[in-house]
Amino acid sequence: MSDYMFMLESHLSPDQNRVLSQVQAAAAEANLGVFLTGGAMRDMLGGFAVRDLDFTVEGNALKLASILVNKSGGQITASDERRKCAEMVFPGRVTAEIAMARQERYAKPGAQPHVQPTTIHEDLRRRDFTINAVALSLNRASRGLLIDPTNGLADLGHKELRAVYNYAFYDDPARILRLVRFRVRLGFTVAERTLQQYENARAEGLEQKIPARRLLEELCHIAEDDNPAEVLRAFEQEKLLGLFSPVLTGAKLNLAGLSKLHKARQLIPYGIPFPVDNLPLFLSLMTEKLTTQEEAGLVRATGIPGSDVSAWRKLEVRAKRLQREMNSPKLHKPWDVYRVLAAAPGERVLFLLAWSPLRLVQDRIRNYLQRYLPAAHEVTDQEVAAKGVQPGTTKFRRTRNELIEARLNARPKRVVVPEVPELPSQTEDPRAARLPDARQPRVAKV
Repeated sequence: MSDYMFMLESHLSPDQNRVLSQVQAAAAEANLGVFLTGGAMRDMLGGFAVRDLDFTVEGNALKLASILVNKSGGQITASDERRKCAEMVFPGRVTAEIAMARQERYAKPGAQPHVQPTTIHEDLRRRDFTINAVALSLNRASRGLLIDPTNGLADLGHKELRAVYNYAFYDDPARILRLVRFRVRLGFTVAERTLQQYENARAEGLEQKIPARRLLEELCHIAEDDNPAEVLRAFEQEKLLGLFSPVLTGAKLNLAGLSKLHKARQLIPYGIPFPVDNLPLFLSLMTEKLTTQEEAGLVRATGIPGSDVSAWRKLEVRAKRLQREMNSPKLHKPWDVYRVLAAAPGERVLFLLAWSPLRLVQDRIRNYLQRYLPAAHEVTDQEVAAKGVQPGTTKFRRTRNELIEARLNARPKRVVVPEVPELPSQTEDPRAARLPDARQPRVAKV
């Protein structure tokens, strides 16, 4: 195993590693070359948490996606016939993109590209920034081989954003938004030449040519960021927020609420599954000060799907129901709090933590995230199976809950601290303790 494969598997969650193995096996069976690319490689090499898996296929990517649907339980959530790519969700809420290695040629800025299949090297050379133009081979003959034709690894080391080619912003103006978002999220600087290219694109007003579907993509990415308030603040400074809504600025932009969301996310215990539907949560807090008509303008400008709009507008009402339940005096023990919050969707829990004015509700949610959830995660499948129950059954889940309840409600053990002999005061002469009488030191005979 190469060092890069070891680094990758160390960065991925168990569910992501499972999907990685399934994609490798399916590609080998279909005789397709497959590579890990894009944001997954950037985050792995940069030391960030890997959010999504991006696979590039030399060949029919949609065929590979169909194989994965049949063999791994994955679901295709969106597909693009022009670019031959598919967005997928796998068990464990692992998200991935399966895309064809391709060239894209644009007749004019923001237009639909003419797409042709190509090799992985040419695919990397048509991407936006060098840090996103690195690939790792997952093929049997070259597994673990790093492919970096634009020297993106060095730019990651220098923490610098550099466009892959001169017309990156002209071909796809949405890269204007991506540059600002990456600069804020990663804390990188922008290379001088790339900054000049960005300013030239802004001078020609190319940001006005960003289509609605790309604005929606950016909203989804911002919703996933740990600190969306900082990204929106940067968009406001760059006069880019008007693309989403002309009124989404100044006092209308709920940066304070989004900052509270950032603090709430920091309480989620690392490495413990806590699924959250981030887009409705983000939209609900961001648009808290907008009128219904202004919200409708945002929906028209970005083309937010009706299902997401419904989830966004119902979130506050549903969260208030959870608030009433969490404020109940019937929740006497830790297990009572855990039972209610473990059954609630993650976006409602975080919404309450960022929005609820009730101190009791906030304290109970904090205890759940910082104490009860980690303690419950310590109950392993092996510990449950030792009770003689079969994994995957209703009795198995019931036994797990009984063990969790016993652990959460158990009184903490009293720690007995052994008594330590009192030491002489620092103001006293330490030699006095060895004298027969500290007040009458022995006098030497002459």
